[in-house]
Amino acid sequence: MQSVMPPSATPAHKARNDADMITSKPQIIGPTLRPNVHAQSRTASVSESATQMTSSAVYRISKRLFDFSVALVLLIILSPLLLLIALAVKIDDGDPVLIAQKRIGLGGKPFKFYKFRSMTVGGAQREDHKKFAQKMIRGEITKGPKSNGGLLKPTGSGRVITRVGRILRKTSVDELPQLYNILIGDMSLVGPRPSMDYEVEVYKDWYMPRLSVLPGITGLAQINGRSSIPFPEIVRWDLHYIETRSFWGDISIILKTLPVVVGMRHTG
Repeated sequence: MQSVMPPSATPAHKARNDADMITSKPQIIGPTLRPNVHAQSRTASVSESATQMTSSAVYRISKRLFDFSVALVLLIILSPLLLLIALAVKIDDGDPVLIAQKRIGLGGKPFKFYKFRSMTVGGAQREDHKKFAQKMIRGEITKGPKSNGGLLKPTGSGRVITRVGRILRKTSVDELPQLYNILIGDMSLVGPRPSMDYEVEVYKDWYMPRLSVLPGITGLAQINGRSSIPFPEIVRWDLHYIETRSFWGDISIILKTLPVVVGMRHTG
């Protein structure tokens, strides 16, 4: 599947102010309106606003019901696989089997983000990742090293991936514990990927709307380049999702995620 250019990648979009990706200035209408036209305009505006609020509420409720149902069913069906993965991690490199990272979710609220551990235990890993991630988020790193397959991930000495961890990362099954995050309402199936707390510390102002929705396991950025595209481009995809999100749009993203995961694209 070929990636398409993000909405803001055209010259016309680049000329727009970053903030305009989420909000637009209202148009001023001439003051010489007849009273009956003005009243009709207000009535239409109120009706349109009420319709949008209802539509938004229906979307949020249907999205949450879908997320909860799918996460619960998958956790039950995949429980034997989850146990086998946990056993493999333990045999290969001991405990802990799971890691709980501090990520930032809806409204800037921190939560525990669960993954199967794929790296050796060591304090240097966090510092290596912090330095790399902050440079990437500030836009100072836009291309991954060839030694890492072009992926925008750190390759420092502190980042030692275990034998089992290499398989988990390649197949993306290290992310399966996030089904529990979805079950308890910290995440959604579809949405912007959640950032670490030290990543949000260096967010640019126009990145902040990413925090206006629940983070997800997959999203537009994940089906259009994933770890191979620079962070500003990831944000543009996320903001486009926030502007256009819908229930059927979420279903489409989930279906498009499957061949990306099965094909093991942009993973490592």
